[in-house]
Amino acid sequence: MNTAPSHGTSDEPPHGEDLQALQQRLAAFAAAREWQPFHTPKNLATALSVEASELVEIFQWLTPEESAQVMADPMVAGRVEDEVADVLAYLLQFCEVLGIDALAALSAKIDRNEDRFPVLERDHPNSTDRHSPE
Repeated sequence: MNTAPSHGTSDEPPHGEDLQALQQRLAAFAAAREWQPFHTPKNLATALSVEASELVEIFQWLTPEESAQVMADPMVAGRVEDEVADVLAYLLQFCEVLGIDALAALSAKIDRNEDRFPVLERDHPNSTDRHSPE
């Protein structure tokens, strides 16, 4: 199993699918099984939390060094990938049900964080201000 991230230069998403296409596949999957009545925002948020907890469980007792190496073990890497997929699937379904554009929401949040947490001049190596923040 290849667990290395893809760093190609192509603009095409992996497997030829973008977030919208994946959301459509997830919606079709749920519809074919008549699961839509259960896909309420509350239930999807709960399921998302459970899946995120399952991801955390993999790392729970690892040292920082061990956690950085989990993808080197194919069995653990497979578990991590499965839990990441579960988290993303529930997040995409949650966004679909509520009409949230996940990429636009993320972009807006990054913009707000850039305004909220500006880079301090003292953090730049070329800064002449060497005073402590106190």
